[in-house]
Amino acid sequence: MSQPSTDAIVTTLKAKGLRVTPQRFAVYANLLARTDHPTVEQLLVDLNQYCPVSSQATIYSSLQALRTAGLIREVLLEAGVSRYDAKVEPHHHFHCQECGSIEDIGWDALPVVEFDRLRVGLQAHAYEITVRGCCDRCQAGN
Repeated sequence: MSQPSTDAIVTTLKAKGLRVTPQRFAVYANLLARTDHPTVEQLLVDLNQYCPVSSQATIYSSLQALRTAGLIREVLLEAGVSRYDAKVEPHHHFHCQECGSIEDIGWDALPVVEFDRLRVGLQAHAYEITVRGCCDRCQAGN
């Protein structure tokens, strides 16, 4: 999968009305290059690996701005742990309970939830499914 160019990322941020700060750019570019749905702590380590430029507060602020603009989404797969994903189109997740890895599952891979089958009084707007189990890498190691 090819990653967007620097110019494409800048254009996308500006098109969403965001100021292009070095930290905001770095957070968004990092998320676009990943498939592992990192936490803030993982982003902080990754972004500061070669040159400390971001604080945890700056990363939180950048994530909030990107999420509000609809460029990323927060993924809640575990109690108390926020993860972030630059893939904003609808999809589901597989969460390995052995190693903790998270993989995207295509939207069409699982049956559609029919909102009209929910009990009267519930008004659903969206959903996503998290499948929990053991990934192939962990199964091979057992």
